[in-house]
Amino acid sequence: MIKDARTLSDFVDGHARTQPDHPALRVEDETLTYGQLAAQVRLVAAGLAENGVRAGSTVAFVLPNSIEFVVAWLALGRIGAVAAPVNTALLGDGLATALRMCGAEVAIVDERFLPAFEEALPKAGNLRTVFVRGHAGPRPGAVPVRPWADLTEHPIPAPRHETRAGDPSILLFTSGSTGRSKACVLPHRYVLRQAEIFTEQLGLTAADVLFCPFPLFHADAAVFTVAPAFVLGATAALVERFSVRRFWAQVRHYQATVFDFMGATLTMLHKQEPAADDADNPARLGWGVPLPEWAGEFERRFGVELVEVYGLSDTGIVLYNRPGEPRRPGSCGRPVHPFDVKILDSDGFEMPSGEVGEICIRPLEPHVIMSEYLGMPEVTAEAWRDLWFHTGDLAHRDEDGYFYFVGRGADVIRRRGENISGLEIEAVISRHPAVLEVAAFGVPSELTEEDVMVVVSLRPGAELDARELLAYCEKDLPRHMVPRYVEFTGPLPKTPTEKIEKHVLKSRGVSPSAFDRESRD
Repeated sequence: MIKDARTLSDFVDGHARTQPDHPALRVEDETLTYGQLAAQVRLVAAGLAENGVRAGSTVAFVLPNSIEFVVAWLALGRIGAVAAPVNTALLGDGLATALRMCGAEVAIVDERFLPAFEEALPKAGNLRTVFVRGHAGPRPGAVPVRPWADLTEHPIPAPRHETRAGDPSILLFTSGSTGRSKACVLPHRYVLRQAEIFTEQLGLTAADVLFCPFPLFHADAAVFTVAPAFVLGATAALVERFSVRRFWAQVRHYQATVFDFMGATLTMLHKQEPAADDADNPARLGWGVPLPEWAGEFERRFGVELVEVYGLSDTGIVLYNRPGEPRRPGSCGRPVHPFDVKILDSDGFEMPSGEVGEICIRPLEPHVIMSEYLGMPEVTAEAWRDLWFHTGDLAHRDEDGYFYFVGRGADVIRRRGENISGLEIEAVISRHPAVLEVAAFGVPSELTEEDVMVVVSLRPGAELDARELLAYCEKDLPRHMVPRYVEFTGPLPKTPTEKIEKHVLKSRGVSPSAFDRESRD
């Protein structure tokens, strides 16, 4: 560890002195050593300061996973400014809202996103300068558009800001997989302390290569890939997006020893046809959520250990299973210091072991979870009730303190007096060999409450009808959990982090093409 480091840039500077030629960052076909990364960060920090970015300023990013993203984030930390990476899939009013919410006056945008960005500019707030990664050319408009290279032409170092632990480092927008997105204000100490805890709990070392196929505007890539690698002096390896076809080739190319999974990615990898060289890869550890019941089969096939954790962008990872320890099926781990985690009922009282309630978190150290939801004091206050952060997630725990995730409170289906976990339904259906991915959710019932609907995407070339699928469900699900409605479709709508957007599916409701078990029995 680097003594007295307060920002991620401090760690990079320290490693640049002790191991300047060690690879720090690999993104697609580009590689920077620690010496090269530190030099670029200093240049861009000077360029940003020269262009009016000061301590407390916010700079919006509309960038893919790239060298420039990481350099700019670290450079902003050196001068006390804040990075606000925006989901690159946003368009129109959604993009304008995100830019306005973060209050940025300066933005760094990739050339491919520039048309959408310019369309959103009239509603985006107070932006005064835009730097472009790639080619922009002369462009009309009230806001000057300048090349990224303009940020690298100021050799005079910018004054180093005396960063405090609670100063904001980055704004991460919640994924919006269940609805409206919020901007989490994450302090520098959140970034560093979460990275330290992560490396300790998963047993990572400076020899590791941490690989992530998810976007840097998400915590998995920024806080739990780049930050741990830089804290350790290891290597972070990123690609622009997850590809089930290229995933293992990328792991081999980067010699990645650790990777993360989320949403449907593990299932999609598992559903690929087995190959003779499946286990011929350098990965030793995969971490993420959810961990399916066939995890052992995946581990044997690919020669890798899988561990499940639990966390949010808002709080970081607070529950861990440790590599090498016996697995408790279905558990997302136990609390680790510095977090107190409990299961509370709707009145704020702790639930007995085995009973489902809300996961609530209390930090035991300063600045290890988010500071606030930017510009949303009422929403922040609602989340912080009775000195606990309320996650909105439901779980139960056993007598030994292991937690078992049930689902988002909004995703629990209430059918005829029973609370149903959509995750349990999805776990059963995803085992069917014809199924690639599935989403289970509640739709309004004429009998009040809800009925269960599933939307299913099949593997290429596979065939399956609704009656066959329901018969399959009846073997492993109690009758009240067997879906009423079944709809087959193409790829399911997802966030850039491969989480299925159930709120989009729920908003569509029951389509005419859906099979209704009760009306056709």
